[in-house]
Formats: sequence, structure tokens, C-alpha cells
Amino acid sequence: MSTPDTMHAAVLYGKEDVRLESVPVPAIGPGELLVRVRAALTCGTDVKVFRRGYHAKMIQPPALFGHEMSGDVVAIGYGVTRFAIGDRIVAANSAPCDECFFCRRGQPNLCEDLLFNNGAYAEFIRIPARIVEKNTYRLAGHLAYKDAALAEPLSCAVRGLDESFVRPGDTVAVMGLGPIGLMFVRLARFAYGARVIAMARRLEQVDRAVALGATEGIVIGRHDSLIEELKSETGGRGADVVIEAIGQPEAWELATRLVRKGGVINFFGGCPTGTKVAIDTGLLHYSEITCKASFHHTPAHIRRSLDLIAEGVVNASHMVNHEESLNQLPQVLSDLAHHRNGQIKTAIIP
Repeated sequence: MSTPDTMHAAVLYGKEDVRLESVPVPAIGPGELLVRVRAALTCGTDVKVFRRGYHAKMIQPPALFGHEMSGDVVAIGYGVTRFAIGDRIVAANSAPCDECFFCRRGQPNLCEDLLFNNGAYAEFIRIPARIVEKNTYRLAGHLAYKDAALAEPLSCAVRGLDESFVRPGDTVAVMGLGPIGLMFVRLARFAYGARVIAMARRLEQVDRAVALGATEGIVIGRHDSLIEELKSETGGRGADVVIEAIGQPEAWELATRLVRKGGVINFFGGCPTGTKVAIDTGLLHYSEITCKASFHHTPAHIRRSLDLIAEGVVNASHMVNHEESLNQLPQVLSDLAHHRNGQIKTAIIP
């Protein structure tokens, strides 16, 4: 089947301004792939970008939008040998250069020339040569498109837990139970062997986390009562690891009061640009608290995430509770941004 000249795609123009347009199907060059998108998943980052109208590192409008996807290869550029037309693939949204200061020191997520790719909310997407080479993978035969598309966000959570030094038997407290928080819950319990205490503002979020494997759940109300309740569940000490997945300064500060002496806090949730946090330096110093902040993923974590998905540790049934056509994307993003209709993650099927 020949590829059409035009396609429907979502274009980000600014704050809460995403439009479905007819645009040219991307032309591909040497080393690149053209992929027919079979599933694109909504993401907390995309919702933030939708609300703010841009992302300083990843996307500047006007631009094609979306980055969690899987699909079928329909065209290959000169020199591509690892993939063939018809292959079912998942492509990550970035790839490092492997040559800069940070790449050479084992921190490719901080690459000085990290290449990002957007455009998953469309009928077709171009995969740049570097991503084809370093961060694109053929799907196992039994793997569904929606499951595979989880690899990118899941890899961020895997890296967050790795960076937090989670060990079997640890108590991990997860603050915030959106899609990424639920991934932390599921992974910490079933991939890392931890006891998980899930915390969120709404009871239905806590109930959902418990259904996915959290050992205990706490509804966040008054901070003092939350601290008291968590410590009562941990022998008065606090959690071994606290994952902050809310992205608000007050939640970052609260996390320092929920962790035990010698414990680890991962400030995973990104706060709004320009915000600052006041932290008790005496508490950090005399309790030897380690503070981490995990950003993005690496190709190794994408590969590990695909393995965990293939093993059934995490799949779309755990996180994706809506499915819509591409034409409904602006409404889906608006509903997610304003917490309507109980959506967690939505699969957009072009």
C-alpha cells in the first residue's frame, strides 16, 4: 500500500491550543523510519505542555505533538539495516549523542545534545536516524501496541527507582498517584520487591493504587496527620524511600518529613519553573537524608521497561482507561488538564 501525501496530525500552537490539521506526511532521510502510528498514549508531560503551551527542552510551538507511541514501519531510509517494512516497533522520544561530557560519564539522560522527537498524535511519525540507531525496538510477537507504548514513561519510573537505591523489603512511600505514580507503585511492589505506601488527595486514587499492589494507602489531608499516620506504619521511623510524584513545592518539603534517617527522597515531580523550596538543613544533615531528582530515561531503561511489559509486570490495563480517535484529542487533553471524566491515560488511535 502506498503512503499518502498528507495526514491528520495534532499541532501545538500555544497554551491549551492544540489543533487537528491536514499536514504533509513527513519525508524521511538516510537512516530514518516512517512509522504508521497504531497507538499514542496521553502523558502527564503532554498535559503540562498543553496547559503551558510549550516545554523548554522538548517542544516549542507550532509543532507536531505527542511522544508515547508504537506502530508499524511503512518506509525506511537509505542505510537502515535493523528494520524492515512491516516491522512492529516502539521508538523512544529521545536519544543521546554518546560522545559528550555527560554521556562519557554514564549520564546519557543529561546529554548536552539530547535529541527529542515529537509527533505521535498523528497518522504517521518520522523517527530520526539517531533514535532509529540507539532507541528503537522491534516488538515481541505477543505485545500489544498499547502495552508497548508505555515503555517511555515506564522507563522514567524504572530509572527513578534505580536512582533511589530501592532494595527488596524496603518501604517505599509514593506521593501522588497519577499515571507515573501508579507506575512507581506497581514497579516498586512487583519488580523491586518493596512494601509500598501510596498517598494521594482523593480516595479513589488511593483505592486504585491498592488494587495495583500498594500495601497501604493514605489519603493526604492535613500534613501533620499524614506524617503521624505514615510513621505509625513504619515503626515511628518513616519510609526508607519517598517518591514525590506530585510536582509541587509544598509536597517536596513534606517529603523531607516522611523519610527515615538515612533514607532517600526522589523529587521526581517537576515543579513549575521558577519555584523554590525551603528545606530544613538541620534535618537533612543530622539525619543523613539523600535527596535525588531523576530526569528522563536512558536507552538501557527503555530496554528494561520493554522486558517488564513483556513479562506482564506492567501493561496498559493497569494505566490506560480510555480510548479515543485522533479527532477527540483536544477534548481529551482538556479533560485531563481539568481533571474531568476520571481519565488516567488515554490511548489515541489514529
